Order: sequence, then C-alpha cells, then structure tokens
Amino acid sequence: MDIILIPGLWLDGSSWDEVVPALDQAGHRTHPLTLPGMESKDADRSKITLRDHVDAVVEVIDSFAPADGKVVLVGHSGGGAIAHAAADARPDRVARVVYVDSGPLGDGGVINDELPVENGEIPLPDWSLFEKEDLVDLGDELRAAFRERAIPSPALVASDPQRLSDERRYDVPVTVIACEFPSAMLQKWVEEGHPYTRELAKIREVEYVDLPTGHWPQFTRPGELGQAILASVGPA
Repeated sequence: MDIILIPGLWLDGSSWDEVVPALDQAGHRTHPLTLPGMESKDADRSKITLRDHVDAVVEVIDSFAPADGKVVLVGHSGGGAIAHAAADARPDRVARVVYVDSGPLGDGGVINDELPVENGEIPLPDWSLFEKEDLVDLGDELRAAFRERAIPSPALVASDPQRLSDERRYDVPVTVIACEFPSAMLQKWVEEGHPYTRELAKIREVEYVDLPTGHWPQFTRPGELGQAILASVGPA
C-alpha cells in the first residue's frame, strides 16, 4: 500500500524519518512529502496557498495508477486539513485517512489564522505561545532540534479557508491518533457537537487510537506512532 505522509506546519518530509521504518519493514511504500514552499528556509513561500498544498497531495495520488490500488493519507496537525481536502478531491482513490493529533477541517474553516505572521510566512513561534498539552514529552533537547530544523510555513496555508465539494469524503474511513487529548474526550466532543469535531462527526467510519504525548509524536514517540499507523492500515 502506498502511504502518503503529510507534515504539519514548520515541517518537511524528513520529519517522518523515525516513523517510516515500521511501515517500510511491513512492506508498505511510504511517501513523506515536502510541500510547496517548504523546500528550505530560504524558499519564497509568500504566495503559496492552502490549495497549493492540497493540489500537491492530489498530484501524488494521481501519480499512482488505479491498478496500484487505493492510497492511505496520513496527516499531522495542519496536515490533517490538507489530507481531508485531498480525500474530498479523490474520494475514490483513498482507502483511509489517518489523523495524527489532528482531524478533518470542514468547508470554510481555517487551520490557524492567529499565528504570528512575518513577511508572508509564519516562523515557529516561541514555546510560550503553545499550550502545555502541546509540549508534553518535548524536552529541551527535542525542542532545540525541532527549532533548528523548523521551516517557516506559508501564511496563506494557515489562514486560507478550506474548500470542499464532494460529500463522498464522508465515506472514506478514518483513524484518529489522539495524543494531546484522550480519544474519550474527542468522542464526547463529537456527541456534544463541539465545533472542533463537527466535520469528524459526519464521517461514517471512525476508529480512535490513544498515543498519549504532546503534539509532535513523530519526535516524542516515533516508533509507537509508526506502529499505530501500521495497525490502522493493516498488512501490506
């Protein structure tokens, strides 16, 4: 199975390096993406839009022949919104979407339009701007390594409204890997109609996996994240 790994803000494809071995060893074909504008810290990303990132994922999906079978999309953080839009664009080509401490973003929603913007991009903010739940297990060494590798994200990716058009997206099964908040809390939010889970509530087949840690399990618990993705995808 072809597994497309979509990073969240400030990250490129290499952020999945410690996650992919579990998937590769199981016989899957992994495709960690570096999205447009995230090629380097010096890249011009001022005009890169959310749709540009979605289209980049759709292009990868389209690069596989239908005879190769359906693909799995794995989206971390803001990458979950991109994965959902790609599933909306190609619902018949996606076998499952795995949300890593993230979830599907509904039509008209934004990833995060409150992050500090500088010259059309969003540098990794000071740690004080994050919630304590975000930073669980992210010790000083990991924080330093993260900040060293972090690439500013295009401002428009975080602030552009999501645009969806095909309700067949709700037929694509999903797995939510819950890190910051336990899955029981997420399911309660679904039942209560919380805005954060409103789109998730419309999906017909949802499974939850608990991986207690902070917002970046690919750094804090990468091996276990790989195994959790593998369990949701199944054998090659």
